Amino acid sequence: MTDSARGNERAFSRLPRERRVADILGAARAVFAEKGYDDASVAEIAQRAGVVEGSVYRYFEHKRALLVKVVEDWYEGMLSDFDEHLVMIHGTWNRLRFMIWKHLSVIEKDPAMCRLVFGVLRPGDDYRDTTVFDLNRRYTRRTMEILREGIAAGEIRSDIPLGFARDMIYGGVEHHVWAFLRGEGGVSVDAASDAITAIIRGGLGSPGHVDVPLAAVADADRLARTLARLEKVADRLEVTSPKPRRANVSQGPRRQPR
Repeated sequence: MTDSARGNERAFSRLPRERRVADILGAARAVFAEKGYDDASVAEIAQRAGVVEGSVYRYFEHKRALLVKVVEDWYEGMLSDFDEHLVMIHGTWNRLRFMIWKHLSVIEKDPAMCRLVFGVLRPGDDYRDTTVFDLNRRYTRRTMEILREGIAAGEIRSDIPLGFARDMIYGGVEHHVWAFLRGEGGVSVDAASDAITAIIRGGLGSPGHVDVPLAAVADADRLARTLARLEKVADRLEVTSPKPRRANVSQGPRRQPR
């Protein structure tokens, strides 16, 4: 061990355990995002965290365990953010669109982390044994709850298995963004959210409810407000306009009856 490494180790050992782990996880997330899982090395992660490689293995058995913890923390942050915003949104289709929009936003904002989840963790034989698998179930459970609420309100058909509906939503989103995750172009979060929500609404909407596209609802609302303003203007003009004067036109002598 070099003198520099020994100095780093001594300084690192004086830090609280939580700070040491946080530094390692921060460095790991940066290296994984930049280089991908296969090309990331524990040695480089340790160097960025300012510790020797052995210190990483003190807390994480291997590189994959480190990746699982990085993704676990990422999921926890997303779930907390979802819950904070979802509570302020009302209406089955508004809430469902928010979940679709948020999922697309997460992918657009952090494609590197999504590639790690989709391409590295999920295909692994141990995926169902990881905490990430349980967190993903919690992540999609919010959508399932919205669908159940929609069925209870009579807005969503009750004859379609909810698991199938969930798979259609998330499968559709992820298929839509594959080209983006490969680095081929961008993704329009708002447009994709509207389109996917409209398709899901068309298939799941209860026949007892009028199925009006979300964009049409917004257009109708704007039109109604515009018409209301015009009516008010017309009312004011009618009240303030002077009455027209009768024209003083000579009609000539009245004809006498024969």
